[in-house]
Amino acid sequence: MEIGVTFLLIGIIFVFVVAFRRNTDENVYKYISRNASIIYDKYAPYSYKIVREKVVELGQEYTPRQYAIQIAMFSAGAFLISYMYFYSLIISIVYSLLAITIIPYLTFLRCKRIYSEFIFEQIQVYTTNVIMEFATTESFVKALEGVYESGVLENPVKDDVKMMIDLAYQNGTIQDSLSYMDGKYDYYIVKNMHQLFLQITNEGSKDAGESLENMSLDIDMLVEGVYRDRLDRSSFHKKFIQFGIILYLMVMMVQFLLGIETYIKMLDNILVIILLHAIVMINTYFLLNGEKYYNENVGAE
Repeated sequence: MEIGVTFLLIGIIFVFVVAFRRNTDENVYKYISRNASIIYDKYAPYSYKIVREKVVELGQEYTPRQYAIQIAMFSAGAFLISYMYFYSLIISIVYSLLAITIIPYLTFLRCKRIYSEFIFEQIQVYTTNVIMEFATTESFVKALEGVYESGVLENPVKDDVKMMIDLAYQNGTIQDSLSYMDGKYDYYIVKNMHQLFLQITNEGSKDAGESLENMSLDIDMLVEGVYRDRLDRSSFHKKFIQFGIILYLMVMMVQFLLGIETYIKMLDNILVIILLHAIVMINTYFLLNGEKYYNENVGAE
């Protein structure tokens, strides 16, 4: 029965591909890519579109070949693991398809991580260079202009610095400029630096040079800590993935202890099937949570 249904599914897919190829000059890959892009542009959150565009701009987006390899690995892995659990072609095909649906979520997490790392590096450049410019100009606005014109910043931070400059000239004070930047980038080094510049601008400070030097040291220490955290996360991530795969393969130990024939007979019990599905889902949830942790809060202080 299962084999018949499997061949039916394969036949439907084959008929679809043949019919499609006869009615258009596009190849299947371009057709799928084009329609996926249309759906993405229509439904993807605006913020994620910006993040993904920046990842593409940075040259860190996966190539079609890398995505194809990822899809093949996920579908094949899900098929093999689920077959070891249920010895059912139908269930394995379903799990293969479900595994592929996870890839967009993983892509989303990866893009967020890359974007977060990029923003933190830009904030580091912004704070360090503003302090250096202020030491020469002794004016916060002039320091902002110097950093903006130097070309060391990239968007979106560069545009935000331009907005700060415009707000400062428009209002005749730097208060709104600082509030604007503090609201866009929730980093304590940004808020502390802005508070220091506000104090210097409004009240003056005889030891401003020493305070700014201490601020630079704080930034250096923070950057060192963040990069160390990235290395630790990367090492943890590799071990975590290995551990997750081992959890999936624990069913092999059960089969070794019980014997394959006994295990297959147990699959006739619906409660055993439900339990095995629950194990797969829990392991998958565990792995996805780990991926979420690894890719989020990068550069957090």
